[in-house]
Amino acid sequence: MNVKKDIRFRVYIAFTCMCIMGVAIICRAAYLQIKEGKELRQMSYNMHMKADTMYAERGNIYTENGELLCSSIPQFDIHLDPTVVKKDSFFKYVDTLSRGIYSILQIKSPAIIKSELVRAYNDSNHYFRLAKDVTYDKYLALRSLPIFKLGKRRGGFIADADTKRINPYGSLAFRTIGLWRKNARNVGLEGTFDSVLSGTNGSRLMQRMTGGVYMPVEGTEIDPQNGEDIITTIDLNIQNVAEHAMMQVLEKYNCLYGTAVVMEVNTGKIAALVNLGYDTKTNSYLENQNYALIPAEPGSTFKLVTLMSLLNDKLINVNDIVDCEGGRIQFGPRVMKDSHFGLGRITIRDAYAHSSNAAMAKLAWQFYSKDPEKYIKHLEAFGIDKRTGIDIAGEPRPHVIKPGSKEWSGTTLPWMATGYGVMINPIRTAMLYNGVANGGKMMRPYLVSGVKQYGKEIQHFDPEVIMQMGDSSAIAQMQSCTREVVLSGTGRHIKSPNYEISGKTGTAQVADLIDGKWYGYGAKIYQGSFVGYFPSDKPRYTICVAIRTKPHSSSYYGGTLAAPVFRMISDKIFASGMGTWKSPLDSIERSTKKGYYGRQATGASYQELMATLGMKAAKNVGNNRVVVQAATDSSQRMVLRAKPAIRGVVPDVSGMSLKDAVYLLEKQGMKVLVEGRGSVRSQSIAAGVAVGNGQSIIIQLG
Repeated sequence: MNVKKDIRFRVYIAFTCMCIMGVAIICRAAYLQIKEGKELRQMSYNMHMKADTMYAERGNIYTENGELLCSSIPQFDIHLDPTVVKKDSFFKYVDTLSRGIYSILQIKSPAIIKSELVRAYNDSNHYFRLAKDVTYDKYLALRSLPIFKLGKRRGGFIADADTKRINPYGSLAFRTIGLWRKNARNVGLEGTFDSVLSGTNGSRLMQRMTGGVYMPVEGTEIDPQNGEDIITTIDLNIQNVAEHAMMQVLEKYNCLYGTAVVMEVNTGKIAALVNLGYDTKTNSYLENQNYALIPAEPGSTFKLVTLMSLLNDKLINVNDIVDCEGGRIQFGPRVMKDSHFGLGRITIRDAYAHSSNAAMAKLAWQFYSKDPEKYIKHLEAFGIDKRTGIDIAGEPRPHVIKPGSKEWSGTTLPWMATGYGVMINPIRTAMLYNGVANGGKMMRPYLVSGVKQYGKEIQHFDPEVIMQMGDSSAIAQMQSCTREVVLSGTGRHIKSPNYEISGKTGTAQVADLIDGKWYGYGAKIYQGSFVGYFPSDKPRYTICVAIRTKPHSSSYYGGTLAAPVFRMISDKIFASGMGTWKSPLDSIERSTKKGYYGRQATGASYQELMATLGMKAAKNVGNNRVVVQAATDSSQRMVLRAKPAIRGVVPDVSGMSLKDAVYLLEKQGMKVLVEGRGSVRSQSIAAGVAVGNGQSIIIQLG
């Protein structure tokens, strides 16, 4: 009986405990549901759902002729997880895989690749890096290899996609186009128009499935809005010759840096913008800084502002006589000197043409010394104290010493009249002379003419007149002065027999910071300039060239450094369509070892060229669109040889310049990927192979 009671008691105890536990579970569940349910459900959601960014495609940068200056291409970092591959399959195909990787990537050797793959497999490395920055065509080739073609879950092939910004023409106008980097400050047009180019990213929800794989949740996608394309005013032909001309002079005289601005007179469009500086790491000249935006004392090119001020105030006529007093005039404790002494009583036009500092300083002192504010107001009217407004971010503010400031002294005015005591950049100098060339209308300089979306223009930027620099009489007199500079003055050595040039030389001694060290005026660093326009009678282009010398350079005059660059650029532009060849051009070589490729021009232009070079012109080697090679035969005579270009067949582009190679391959409907710089050294698809529309080809430059 006691046993039954004992069993019954134990059952009651167990049942009571079970009831208590049940109640506790129900209470705990209710508590979690009411108090912590929302937070826990969110945690569960986060563990199984995640937001995924769908990146927008960044817009391209083109010229007005449709040439691609900058674009985005996909690149991939390739990693492997060999642990997901079956052991038998891995060791069966590892030799084939190693040889395939080597043939595609051309890295290491098949034996080394095999040893690394085996080591990664034995070490259970889940994220072995095979290669970085792999192009899209190589990614596709790798993905088709044995094992890898099974994908990520069974073949261990992991491709992390990224986007790289490329410039098909290498360093050409690189600083102007700019640089785009993720999570970093962008420069050039890439920075100014970042919001236009970048577009808007999209998003979608991804749900974690069995096996840890995330799949998109249908209906949650917000599509990205791709970036828009910008159309620049850059002319690649002019940009190319301007860079080559600048490079030639910089290397010849061992200069610090140089910049050239080529502007269309009627519109203010920047057709070329060169910024080459010496790089100590590579011992070469690179587009490493936007020197066209850096303010500096301009020197004698600023005399245009002084003369225009006097003309606008009707104080002088350029035919009036000024006494240069031998090129040496005292102003207070300082003496203003000409670089060449001996000038006496001459016309103001001749004083400008021969760049007499004494004459300009004397005129400014004579008419403005009692009221220097009147002179400063002219400078302000010309925008000297303002930024140019060029569509490149980061333009520094210019500097003008003004009466009443601590910097102003009794000798500031005469020195300012000759280009000292004021700091402006080369673009502003180009604007001033462009205004004179344009009948007094100063144009706003600009680099972007429009914005396109999917090939349709959605925004257009029109030329803008900033101000009228003077009346017709003042402008005509100023034009006669700039013309005289090249006819008989300091720029007479660049006179052309084919067309007239107007302009002004300038040489200014400056202080500068070089490689972290400050050099004062005693270091004798100079900026040599030449700015002008052509043809003088019907101006089409204004060119401003400014070159900075290294300390204690023996050659520093603007006529020596900058004027030849101007002439080489103007010759090229003139010969390309504004006139006919009548004499040899600086930019054309008489012979070459490898020859030069290009599209045969229509008409008889190449025959005129060969006649100019004193060579017998060959007959047309084909129709007007045939690709020809200009080379020299055994007798050193120039000959033209045709290179066949058959539709649907890969052409031979070896030895060609990048521009001609891209043109020819794209005419065949191919997508061109570029590696390296220089002329074409090799192509990924051999010449003569049938090609399909849209097929990719890699050309290696060297």
